[in-house]
Amino acid sequence: MKKEEMIQKAYEIAVERYAAIGVDTEKVLETMQDFHLSLHCWQADDVTGFEVQAGALTGGIQATGNYPGKARNIEELRADILKAASYIPGTHRLNLHEIYGDFQGKVVDRDQVEPEHFKSWIEWGKENNMKLDFNSTSFSHPKSGDLSLSNPDEGIRQFWIEHTKRCRAVAEEMGKAQGDPCIMNLWVHDGSKDLTVNRMKYRALLKDSLDQIFATEYKNMKDCIESKVFGIGLESYTVGSNDFYIGYGASRNKMVTLDTGHFHPTESVADKVSSLLLYVPELMLHVSRPVRWDSDHVTIMDDPTLELFSEIVRCNALDRVHYGLDYFDASINRIGAYVIGSRAAQKSMTRALLEPIVKLREYEANGQGFQRLALLEEAKALPWNAVWDMYCLKNNVPVGEDFIAEIEKYEADVTSKR
Repeated sequence: MKKEEMIQKAYEIAVERYAAIGVDTEKVLETMQDFHLSLHCWQADDVTGFEVQAGALTGGIQATGNYPGKARNIEELRADILKAASYIPGTHRLNLHEIYGDFQGKVVDRDQVEPEHFKSWIEWGKENNMKLDFNSTSFSHPKSGDLSLSNPDEGIRQFWIEHTKRCRAVAEEMGKAQGDPCIMNLWVHDGSKDLTVNRMKYRALLKDSLDQIFATEYKNMKDCIESKVFGIGLESYTVGSNDFYIGYGASRNKMVTLDTGHFHPTESVADKVSSLLLYVPELMLHVSRPVRWDSDHVTIMDDPTLELFSEIVRCNALDRVHYGLDYFDASINRIGAYVIGSRAAQKSMTRALLEPIVKLREYEANGQGFQRLALLEEAKALPWNAVWDMYCLKNNVPVGEDFIAEIEKYEADVTSKR
């Protein structure tokens, strides 16, 4: 029996199994076509970027591993991203950090960046049906230090304010060009390695900086703000904590970014979804896999990721959540890392959409706790993978593990020769 025929037969069985509990698999497949990930450009080159004056990676960030074949320039990075996307079903976006501008060999300091430095990216996105998102970049710069937007040195603080204002202007041009809002994420590493007695001072400065940055309103971009627990070398205090950004986002009607690696190990990021959506307009996700700390391992279909996507579906929030990936594993094939993480997020969403939510809510409303728990458990064993395989087949990407050999070929033909 041919593989395609096997996939079709398995799917037909899944259709019947899910229909018996009130789930329409065709509707799930249709919904998945409108599920767009924002692929993170920094997986392909270990967060190096293309600044002529680029220095070492700083800001409490660490890319570990030295697997051969990383992208060395803008052409290689673009080729790797397109190769990875060819194994990921559906259409997706690309999330750029400011340091990935097309600077044409010129020194462009961060407070001088212009939309023109991303013109070729905008054209590339149009040519490849890949819309763009954006990030300001406060790390890996001589003026980064431990504090950027919360720096008491007014000259340094204004430098980063100007940088971030210009990044918003870049995002506005991206959104205008692609006819769809560009989501710009603002994250700064600001913090302290050891104890500080000026917590309030630095947070007041950060609040003032953000107010200055967001004073200009745009129509073609959306702002989101991202917290963190700590950074390497900045373990004792983080200015932009979760509490800080929840307060700021709720009071300023800003989108909040939830990075799955930016919380204490025992915290449930999934549990934050329903609370935040009562107070902020939208959420942005940065989905990675923390192992003991914010280590940015490749996303897999683990319990926290499954719970996160399930909660989004349970909250009826598909139109209020945006989905980005954020990891930089330099220890394995980088294109493979893209594909594993992206498909894991998609599998998690597929499973979330296949949950028999109508019946589960009925049980819950009637106080039928045994029935609710029983159906939740039985749903885990239903043939969700047959629906996932059909989604891949419909999108003309490898089904199952077939992409492994194709990525190995790309490595042999392309990346191993770098």
